[in-house]
Amino acid sequence: MKHDAFIFPPDSKKSFLKNYDPAYHDGYHDKAESVQKLHENIQKIAAYQDILYAQNTYALLVIFQAMDAAGKDSTIKHVMSGVNPQGFQVFNFKAPSAEELDHDYLWRTSKSLPERGRIGIFNRSYYEEVLVVRVHPELFYKQQLPQTLHSNHIWKQRFEEINNFEKYLVNNGVIVLKFFLNVSKKEQKKRFLERISFPEKNWKFSVNDVRERAFWDDYMQAYEAVFQNTSTEYAPWHIIPADRKWFTRLVVADIICKKLESLNLKYPTVSTAHQQELMQAKTILEQEEEI
Repeated sequence: MKHDAFIFPPDSKKSFLKNYDPAYHDGYHDKAESVQKLHENIQKIAAYQDILYAQNTYALLVIFQAMDAAGKDSTIKHVMSGVNPQGFQVFNFKAPSAEELDHDYLWRTSKSLPERGRIGIFNRSYYEEVLVVRVHPELFYKQQLPQTLHSNHIWKQRFEEINNFEKYLVNNGVIVLKFFLNVSKKEQKKRFLERISFPEKNWKFSVNDVRERAFWDDYMQAYEAVFQNTSTEYAPWHIIPADRKWFTRLVVADIICKKLESLNLKYPTVSTAHQQELMQAKTILEQEEEI
């Protein structure tokens, strides 16, 4: 699968979100066609993660952003289903707490970054600070910032800070993969109605979800500004079609798989002295009398 079609061109002010079709399926026609490929990628991700953990040099940070009902939770569940929990972490970032508001906006995510050898998933992230906070300015004024920062220039400043932060991470061996699950407004409505209609899905739905839907156009403008200003060569944004969940999972898994493959991961080699110790241990074990 070629990934160029899903990448928002780095440092581009001439690319627009409307150019990415939420229903795009890259020649795959139904779920059945994608199952085998998805299964193969899940197995590969699990194998690469084992080497990543053993090598203990790189970390992988995977960021998911999306509108409600785009399928973030189910994508994470399916794509990472084969990964050893020992080397895998998921953090969900919702409305900041009082403690978090007493710190800079990168604080709560910074302390949740994956350790070397691990894959970290951010279900929402520091990008909320240039998305929901931009759409709802009243949230910005609750952040207890100096009055001098209360201007439209704050968004450009935050884009620069985020780019610098991600560059710092990449320079220190934390690979950053960013996914926007691009669901259409029509498909979101369909999924909302399903959550209301089926009792087993009621827990997923909140009236606030519909209230946020009223700001759809504002969110699309905010997302477009994010992509235009923070899709970089070292951490590009991937715009993933999300109207077909099975295709969303397939693309995300394939991109993660290829990224891990590109790191040329290898199990650590042991010293000659350690190899000799291993041979001694083998000899001792082989000479043991069986009980």
